Amino acid sequence: MNLNPEQLARERIDSELVRSGWVIQNKSRINLSEGIGIAVREYQTDVGPADYVLFVNKKPVGIIEAKRAEEGVHMSIHEDQSEGYAKAKLKYCQNDPLPFVYESTGEVTKFTDHRDLKPRSRSVFSFHRPETFAEWLRMDKSLRTRLHDLPVLLTDGLRDCQITAINNLEKSFKDARPKALIQMATGSGKTFTAITFVYRLLKYAKAKRILFLVDTKNLGEQAEQEFMSYVPNDDNRKFTELYGLTRLRSSFIPSDNQVYISTIQRMYSILKGTELDENAEEQNPNERFQPKEPLPVVYSEKIPPEFFDFIVIDECHRSIYNLWKQVLDYFDVFQVGLTATPDNRTFGYFKQNLVSDYGYERAVIDGVLVPYNVFTIQTKITKQGSKIEIGESVDKRERLTRKKFWEAVDEDIEYSGKQLDRDIVNPSTIRTIVRAMKESLPTIFPDRYDKENKFEVPKTLIFAKSDSHAEDIIEIVREEFAEGNKFCKKITYRSEEDPKDVLAQFRNGYDPRIAVTVDMIATGTDIRPLEVLVFMRDVKSRSYYEQMKGRGTRTCSLEQLKATGTPSARYTKDHFVIIDAIGVELSQKTDSRPLEKSPGVSLKDVLQNIAMGNTSEDMLTTLANRLLRLEKQINDKEKATFAAQANGQTINQVVRKLLNAYDPDMICSIEERTNEKLLGAAPAKIDAAIEEAKQQAIEEAVAIFNNPDLRNYIVDVRKKYDQVIDHINQDEVTQIGWVKDQDKAAELTISNFTSWIEAHKEEITALEIFYDQPYRRRELTYQMIKDLSEKLTVEQPLLAPLHVWRAFEQLKQANGEPKNELMALVSLIRKVSGVDTSLTGYDKVVDKNFQTWVFQKQAGTTTKFTEEQMKWLRMIKDYVAASFHLDKEDFELDPFNKNGGLGKMWQLFGEKTDEIIGELNEVLAA
Repeated sequence: MNLNPEQLARERIDSELVRSGWVIQNKSRINLSEGIGIAVREYQTDVGPADYVLFVNKKPVGIIEAKRAEEGVHMSIHEDQSEGYAKAKLKYCQNDPLPFVYESTGEVTKFTDHRDLKPRSRSVFSFHRPETFAEWLRMDKSLRTRLHDLPVLLTDGLRDCQITAINNLEKSFKDARPKALIQMATGSGKTFTAITFVYRLLKYAKAKRILFLVDTKNLGEQAEQEFMSYVPNDDNRKFTELYGLTRLRSSFIPSDNQVYISTIQRMYSILKGTELDENAEEQNPNERFQPKEPLPVVYSEKIPPEFFDFIVIDECHRSIYNLWKQVLDYFDVFQVGLTATPDNRTFGYFKQNLVSDYGYERAVIDGVLVPYNVFTIQTKITKQGSKIEIGESVDKRERLTRKKFWEAVDEDIEYSGKQLDRDIVNPSTIRTIVRAMKESLPTIFPDRYDKENKFEVPKTLIFAKSDSHAEDIIEIVREEFAEGNKFCKKITYRSEEDPKDVLAQFRNGYDPRIAVTVDMIATGTDIRPLEVLVFMRDVKSRSYYEQMKGRGTRTCSLEQLKATGTPSARYTKDHFVIIDAIGVELSQKTDSRPLEKSPGVSLKDVLQNIAMGNTSEDMLTTLANRLLRLEKQINDKEKATFAAQANGQTINQVVRKLLNAYDPDMICSIEERTNEKLLGAAPAKIDAAIEEAKQQAIEEAVAIFNNPDLRNYIVDVRKKYDQVIDHINQDEVTQIGWVKDQDKAAELTISNFTSWIEAHKEEITALEIFYDQPYRRRELTYQMIKDLSEKLTVEQPLLAPLHVWRAFEQLKQANGEPKNELMALVSLIRKVSGVDTSLTGYDKVVDKNFQTWVFQKQAGTTTKFTEEQMKWLRMIKDYVAASFHLDKEDFELDPFNKNGGLGKMWQLFGEKTDEIIGELNEVLAA
């Protein structure tokens, strides 16, 4: 039957109410004994009928104001109306104002608890259950009111940074701010801080349940241990003697505990009503393959949205976005994020409510953490790469099985340092680095000799690129240090030994002296006696790098250092050492963490997914990319075998079909053909035909992968080409020693850049323009800057613009971030040539000059630029910021061409067009 918008809204609201445990009745057939919670439609009040009146245990407790879906964006204007009904007198009832008030479209629902000191509406996933209201009404005050009863914090046993974090957080709670972010440096006691405020919320605010959310099983186990050992400073009993604690290991959730520890992926599976294998909790889910369109969470009677009062999210910068954000959106809670390394997304998610800002430098100054020094080992091949000549015989190795076979290469293989230990393994490079490390450690730690005058290797953690790389490192470390298996072990999720046992040995025992890891203990693991971090992998994420460094920042007393594996230690741990064997300290990093590895789906699993009907765009694109890489690796004979198995199609033809299946142009073409073919047909029939044609294109693209022989061949031939082992090119150390002072290194970089610019200012046109009269800067072109950048990078690779920019950042002399290498170069030249007094992003300089020019043009005149004229002026400004100069020919390019080109410019500005172009070229570059 056809329903109008209001009726549709009521139907959705009815469905939500029933799902939340309410019995719905019409006002003519009221029976308040039918259930604990009754929702009566159109109940009469002294100001008119209310859409729904909610009764709990036969007493009126709340109001629902129903609105059609279009009103979802105007909910706030209906709050007075809802409150009016809540304050009204109900027919046949001697009621006080009703405390619980909703405005709802059935899709968007807002809730206000009028028992709060300052009632404020908030979005909720669904209606609260009647049992919840009954429980709330048994309390004297609402949760948000009880938060004002939190007493003054007892500071015994707390660090200053922890006191500040807790006090600021509790003020945030009292202000009813739904989200808060605690930033505390790794090792400064985030978890202890969290347990302290959790304890106070349970004891003084009478919070019912609190969820401690992590993203790996490892972090959950650590949090559980810390809760179990916590003793509050106002009670001599352990936390677990006072409150119930459970770490969720299955879909079963006991209702009688107060603190629940869970991974976000387990909570997601619980809300979806599915079981989760514990293996899925080993990795941070941000690193795992995710479907393009995840299944949404749905209402759970077992764990309704109000089940928890607070959620504490550990390492919240990693896994609370995209798919996983649904878990947090489901619950009607206060959210508290814990992290050492927030990025812009983190600040945005927590509504910029930063209640603690305690970074690494402050923690070092306070003695909470220890500082570090950097020792560099640079080899020739890690810097320059190498080459294997055609005809040379080399080992080749399958990445997973590590099975080797001997083969002559049939073409030259050139490789860069970045390809090492992924596509190419050069044992000489690993050995050269390990040997240099072994020879340098006695110099780095000159006091570490035992009674027999034997050097005692300090606890060392090596970061490897992959499990295969870790195996190579372990083998060579044991050989070079002339030690047995116990001396060096792997701690990864794929370790044959239980990684938790090895980690415990590394943390508390004498052996292993050296541990090798990939990701498992890169974050969130406390190893106090650790004194050396060796980076044999690069890291592109600034936040992830800071976390990895955090493994070494913990303080450790002399007694603890001796007791946990370094008996020869003579002093308290007062610093740790980073041995940088890959250039990680100088590599460019981004604020947000990209995935550190490709999505966690093997080629075999991708093929099997497609064979089983998973033909999502992500899956087809993933396979296409893998096949393109394969096509570049295999020989002609193997390509012919592929074609024979693929019904005569080459790899490139198969890839083209896979990519075309979801290509927007191809889909548009299907729609046009179908519309033309079914001209005049019913829209529903046309839509169905289009969908069928699109599905047919997908089916045709994947049809050949129904053949198991082809799938197996692809997997087998790919294994063969996983790694080439280069035994031919021997590596050597080219640079070794301390990076004693990062500021001095930055000053040297800036000095070298300035000298290079000064030395070339009369021979390079672009530089000559900067050092000449200001008006000449309008002559600067994009090609000039590009040529200058190429010359600089070729002659002085270490003076690449972004590297020089980082040097200014190191000295706190840079404002903002450059958008690209060329814009960075222009900003740097403006700084060293004296055009600008400070280093500022060029786009910001152009913005400021543009604002000044517009203001001056319009000041005191009768003519003002129209909105359309301003749109064009802004387009010119943005173009000049990116390309440095505007010519008339540029109007044939985007974005001008799309908006009418030079003709439109003349139409808007007439004879002043040339004057404006000239002025902006000069003024914006001023």
